[in-house]
Amino acid sequence: MVRPKVYITRKIQDEAVARLSVTCDVSMWNEENIPVPREVLAENIREMDGLLCLLTDTIDEAILTNATKLKVISNYAVGTNNIDTAAATKRGIIVTNTPDVLTEATADLTFALLMVTARRIVESSDHLRKGEWKTWSPLLLTGMDVYGSTMGIIGLGRIGGALAKRAAGFGMKILYHNRSRKTEAERNLGITYVELETLLKESDFVCIMTPYTPETHNLIGAAELSLMKPTAVLINTARGGIVNEEALYHALKNRTIWAAGLDVFEKEPISASHKLLELPNVVMLPHIGSASINTRNKMAEIAVENMSRVLANQPPLYQVN
Repeated sequence: MVRPKVYITRKIQDEAVARLSVTCDVSMWNEENIPVPREVLAENIREMDGLLCLLTDTIDEAILTNATKLKVISNYAVGTNNIDTAAATKRGIIVTNTPDVLTEATADLTFALLMVTARRIVESSDHLRKGEWKTWSPLLLTGMDVYGSTMGIIGLGRIGGALAKRAAGFGMKILYHNRSRKTEAERNLGITYVELETLLKESDFVCIMTPYTPETHNLIGAAELSLMKPTAVLINTARGGIVNEEALYHALKNRTIWAAGLDVFEKEPISASHKLLELPNVVMLPHIGSASINTRNKMAEIAVENMSRVLANQPPLYQVN
């Protein structure tokens, strides 16, 4: 019996590779911190039945042209904007993802980023490490209150709902905007639906939880930032490209808004010369929303299970197209 051939675009957990190797012949780009070069991916995908990829891999029409045998693309992520799903569907290729499992870890990171940004934790730590702490002062590194403030959530999916539960524990008033109202969630979570403009005007913390789509590209630009309070904080742990980074830079520099916390960027990874890094009122993280050990292990497990099921002519756990 001919075993399916699978290509993995980055070094992942040994247990996941071993599980896949039971039924498949597995090849892998065996680097942890270096993405597979595009030309290497294009060459290796030619004879593959399955592709297990990361959100850093662009699987577009040009790559798929080489994929003459490909049956499944298993994305090690919940978002699939790195994959041309329409092109895959046209070729009869199933696209899968890993939702649900990263909900709580990402909600944790979002609220942590909110608190770190609001209370200037990174600035404070740097202040101490640089030997600049000379005395206690009433105005030293004062930040914004979290407890009792107003949170605005843009996009009430799984992670947005989980974030609302955390905000409730801090006595926050919670507003949300979504493409459709969720009345059951409103009752269960004690949250209020408002239009986007109202959310931006009234929120102390604006948290972006919406997926990246053509409709949400540059959803938050100069006009939207100008509606926010000068004491407001913008948090984005969803996807880069939803916030216009040029507009955000000017809003932060000119103190149109008070601060921002970002885990995602339009082009990743960003360089050390990224202009947002010049500003003291922004906290920036290297896309670690789901980076807990248990969550990443579970993501690998689901990505492998999705792959194995499709190659065994069974429905995957999570199918996108």
